[in-house]
Amino acid sequence: MDDVSPLLLIVDGANVVGSVPDGWWRDRRGAAARLRDVLAADGVPGHPGPVEIVLVVEGAARGVESVPGVRVEGASGSGDDHTVELVARAGGRDCLVVTADRELRRRVTELGAEVTGPRSIRRR
Repeated sequence: MDDVSPLLLIVDGANVVGSVPDGWWRDRRGAAARLRDVLAADGVPGHPGPVEIVLVVEGAARGVESVPGVRVEGASGSGDDHTVELVARAGGRDCLVVTADRELRRRVTELGAEVTGPRSIRRR
């Protein structure tokens, strides 16, 4: 890990929100905002040190604002493509991507990122 840069945690918002059947489909933007708030309040279990959290949203969830501790990025197209772009731009920095999407997992690990599933950050 780069001793200067904090861990970059990139959350596949659509995938994580969709991992719990709690009615998210009725209000995708609201569901993404709730996930953002959980991330801001709880941080990242298992990573107590400095962590830069980026929540990637797409489609109807675009427009969710960033809050202290969580930067929200609305993908203009595919959230998966945006996530891959963020990992590629990280330039060797330690990255952890939260998703259960197999193809996205493959793409980001090829770029050197680590991957964990949605359960790692969902409410306990």
